Amino acid sequence: MTEEISHEEKNFFARIPTFYRQVISELRRVVWPTRKQVSTYTTVVMVFVTFMIAVISVFDLGLTKVIFWIFGG
Repeated sequence: MTEEISHEEKNFFARIPTFYRQVISELRRVVWPTRKQVSTYTTVVMVFVTFMIAVISVFDLGLTKVIFWIFGG
């Protein structure tokens, strides 16, 4: 009685080649961004992060002033 071993029952080392084949197959389907898109997205992220740093810094400075005013520092 020969029973075919299912994919889940194979040992770890027997599944490694299958994993790499699937990874390569998925990477071939990826739509990679152009250089212009990457630079645009990077600029947008940097501007957003800079803006958020400024907002949080102003909020922190204001909160610090309020705490020192309340507790008399």
